[in-house]
Amino acid sequence: MRDWLGDLDSLLGELDKGVKGVARAVRSALDDGPFQLLAYRGYGNARVAYIYGRAQENRGAGPSGDADSTLRNLLNTYRRADSNPLSHAQLVVEYEHTSCAVKADAEGFFTTRIDLPSPVTTSKEWNEYRVDLIEPARPGVDRAKCMGEILVPPSSARFGVISDIDDTVIQSRVSNFLLAARTVMLGNARTRLPFPGVAGFYRALRDGAKGDEKNPIFYVSSSPWNVYDVISEFMDLQKIPRGPILLRDWDISLGSLASTRHFDHKGVAIRNIMHTYPELPFILIGDTSQHDPEIYRQIVSEFPNRVKAIYIRDVTHDEERSTAVKRLAEELLAAQSTLVLSEDTLGAAKHAAEQGWISPDALPSVQAEKQADTGQDESKVASPDGGEPGTGAGPTVIT
Repeated sequence: MRDWLGDLDSLLGELDKGVKGVARAVRSALDDGPFQLLAYRGYGNARVAYIYGRAQENRGAGPSGDADSTLRNLLNTYRRADSNPLSHAQLVVEYEHTSCAVKADAEGFFTTRIDLPSPVTTSKEWNEYRVDLIEPARPGVDRAKCMGEILVPPSSARFGVISDIDDTVIQSRVSNFLLAARTVMLGNARTRLPFPGVAGFYRALRDGAKGDEKNPIFYVSSSPWNVYDVISEFMDLQKIPRGPILLRDWDISLGSLASTRHFDHKGVAIRNIMHTYPELPFILIGDTSQHDPEIYRQIVSEFPNRVKAIYIRDVTHDEERSTAVKRLAEELLAAQSTLVLSEDTLGAAKHAAEQGWISPDALPSVQAEKQADTGQDESKVASPDGGEPGTGAGPTVIT
């Protein structure tokens, strides 16, 4: 089924390119609205930086509000999906006194790697970069420009964390297309809900056993760049540690349903992170709803002795899928890695504390966060199902 969908989508995509190109050209010619540059969080080390962003027409989808209606949420979703990109825009990116010319793709997305002639001297964890739009330009309209940030992990970091987002951090229900579509289209950053205890657990991982390690966290997902602002705002509202959010260009098409695209995107993103920080081991976090266990198994084989543990949240509660994940875990034995299949966040946190990766003193905070997320106090809105299964009991650990 995946191959059939992919082949059909390729044929439709070729046919669609010409139509989209003509439509964008006509709309751009008739539109005199402002251009907009979006600079996403990037990452790097002392000598190299990876930068991501998009050039588009300003579609007016701003931050969410407490009183936003379902209709307003739907309208903002449409604006994000129907954003008019500046195809093949010409830009200049500047970081640490080094600048380079960048050309956006047909969807207005741009990415570049900047190699610095001399190492970054600042000890700051987040460093600014600047993007300027050169072409297209409109007479009498100021050129668009924006600032972004590059994460450079400090020397205090003992490990890094790479986490999925959908059904790992945010309750997305991607295994059910209709529920996932309803969640994305009719909600906003304030209505989206975390898995109970996630914020506390991720803060504990960032702090590490010593409490001030500043371990970097990277979020890698197959969600489209169009919802970057929603995810970023959601994480800020939930006090989930900031980190680069690496998404993908995902047109609504049959091929976007093919699991090979999910597999390839996440694999490439994770490999690049691992290569950028060769001195850091990593903890990988995902769930059973898609192909995280299979992707992570491949990463372990390619980067021996670099993966401290793999935490997999069991969100499908399907015996066949759980059995398949356990079989995959057994294949990691030769690589001396660990897979933890856990029903809830607290169980994973207890395992991390036992291994000395987070402080045992952080467990009460994870427990309190979980109680708040499940509506056991009035500090947060409860999850729609009254919480997640599991009680923080010992997870299934396969070593």
